[in-house]
Amino acid sequence: MTQLPLSLWEAEPILAHLSAVADELNQPAYLVGGWVRDFFLTGRPVSSLDVVTVGNPTLFAECLARRLQTTIAAEYRRFYVAVVKWQHYEIEIVASRRESYTPDSRNPQVEPAPLEEDFMRRDFTINALYVGLHAAEKGILLDPFGGIRDLAQRFIRTPTDPARTFSDDPLRMMRAIRFAVKLGFEIEAATFEGIQREAPRLHIVSPERVVEEFHKILLSPDPVRGLELLYKSELLEQFLPEVAALAGTETQNGYAHKDNFAHTLRVLEQLLSQRPDASLWLRWAALLHDIGKPVTKRFDEKLGWTFHLHEEEGAKMVKSLFQRLRLPLDERMRYVQKLVRLHGRPIVLAQEGVTDSAIRRLAAEAGEDLEDLILLCRSDVTTRNPHRRRRFLQNFDRVMDRVREVHAKDQLARFQPPIRGEEIMRVFGLQPGALVGAIKQAIRQAILDGIIPNQYEAAFAYMQKVAPYILAGQPVPQELRQNPQDEERKREEVSTPHEEKVESARTREVTHPRRSRVKGSP
Repeated sequence: MTQLPLSLWEAEPILAHLSAVADELNQPAYLVGGWVRDFFLTGRPVSSLDVVTVGNPTLFAECLARRLQTTIAAEYRRFYVAVVKWQHYEIEIVASRRESYTPDSRNPQVEPAPLEEDFMRRDFTINALYVGLHAAEKGILLDPFGGIRDLAQRFIRTPTDPARTFSDDPLRMMRAIRFAVKLGFEIEAATFEGIQREAPRLHIVSPERVVEEFHKILLSPDPVRGLELLYKSELLEQFLPEVAALAGTETQNGYAHKDNFAHTLRVLEQLLSQRPDASLWLRWAALLHDIGKPVTKRFDEKLGWTFHLHEEEGAKMVKSLFQRLRLPLDERMRYVQKLVRLHGRPIVLAQEGVTDSAIRRLAAEAGEDLEDLILLCRSDVTTRNPHRRRRFLQNFDRVMDRVREVHAKDQLARFQPPIRGEEIMRVFGLQPGALVGAIKQAIRQAILDGIIPNQYEAAFAYMQKVAPYILAGQPVPQELRQNPQDEERKREEVSTPHEEKVESARTREVTHPRRSRVKGSP
């Protein structure tokens, strides 16, 4: 018989209070679930406690609250649950009960039942560990399904038939994977096969609950393994089909493309190695950065597989994905969209001779998220060739150096056209409207393109040149829209060998029949 040391009741006053209530009411009560599991794993108690009582949970909660000089924080009578909060503790008190489910819902019909039936409703053996609180069984461990053995062997296993466990509450399948990655455990073979069989049942769970579990996986110590398990279990395709669709390769006429799901996992892994505390939304951006590839994939007889404009398509898909999963549609979604849309841009700029205007445009579009974008781009370099990898990473460092250089030149972060709309209206006798905006935009674009410096005199002179064309509804002449630096670069490129230009082919994602990708692709 296993028994917790009674000295724990002295070290943890909340345990003494719970035992006192159980004895006062003559109502058997047990600690169960995460507190017991984590205590046996780490030897340290936690602040969230689950208590099962063979009796009335509301009566138990009322008595406990009086003893602690507090009140019941929440009560769910339909499910025989009451919650008490005291100091840093949160205690959920629930009746020993049985649950029955209907095929189209994970919300059970609940009624009180003997403790033996409460055992049967637990999700995993490691969570079906009960420690007595009342005098007759104080500190004694009840382990009906070998949970201590599974803790020692580091297994996630259902206490009964996996089909029943997961069919009753399909969210338990997500929890199995969360516990596996949180604790570093393996999912027992029969349990994992049960997840694969019952995976389609996940559709009866609300998107919010699925996402809540998924976020815990994504923020876990090993989200890459979590995503691998979600894919192998067939759960991923139930709620993130866009990501599951990245898996696999295809060969045609000797040309093959890489497995973009494996690539995505590598990107996430590399991102977290550089920034272990990466935000949830940066992790989402890494996960979704290539979701536009399956829908843009084309085969070209000369080039092989191409994914033209997959960044733009992916950014569009982010919104519908967030809507479907009921994720926030605010600046957090726009942040993910931005990184997905722009993640192919820096690789093109990571070359010597790039113009200031191109750097300005990237910095203006990325804004305060530029460093996150560059981090994502660095993580997107998954080539196994150490020389090529080093070259690409150095190129990204060069982009950041150029951004800082240009920023220092014209204070890009605070950039606003020096000519305001009121002045445009005064000079040309205009009323507020589209013409004022068009003239202001022409000035702004000229500054971004490096045609004129970000100075009032230059902007005013440029306005005097372009405004007559805009007011007359005519296109602005090419010579007023051309950056001399760009023209010089074009002349230099005429003499640049093809092998040097191929670096910019990154966005084509072309794969050579005898090599993993065309030279220059990370």
